[in-house]
Amino acid sequence: MDILTFLPIFVLIGAMFLMTRSAKKKQQQAADMRNSMTPGSGIRTIGGMYATVKEVHDESVLLEVAPGVHAIYAKNAIGAVLDDEEYNRIIHGVEGDESDAPVVPDDASSLTKDDEDGDAARIDLGKKADDADQDAADATPKKTDGESDTK
Repeated sequence: MDILTFLPIFVLIGAMFLMTRSAKKKQQQAADMRNSMTPGSGIRTIGGMYATVKEVHDESVLLEVAPGVHAIYAKNAIGAVLDDEEYNRIIHGVEGDESDAPVVPDDASSLTKDDEDGDAARIDLGKKADDADQDAADATPKKTDGESDTK
């Protein structure tokens, strides 16, 4: 038999091997992350709840969901172990080092140039009196209810 007849089979076996290998790698990383939990760590569950780890057991974790409110979760229900800075930013709204952050103004007035002329440099967007008179002369009488152009 020719080697080309077996080539598609070899490609499929290779693709299946690579897919299972990457899935196993992701599972191992998730297990390592769950094993790195220590009391005091901030976590996010797979359901999106943020909590603090109080106790770590073999298959379960005691979490403090709110001050004085504790819940027991399976270790498999932990979606991510967060570092302290990220946990405080999400839960308490505390930013790490704000001295390097750019200052963003609350209004748009600081984004425009300040001119010494003040109002003289502003553009008048209103209609001029000459234009208003010309528009009034060009205007055709408006139709009232029941009138039409047909004869």
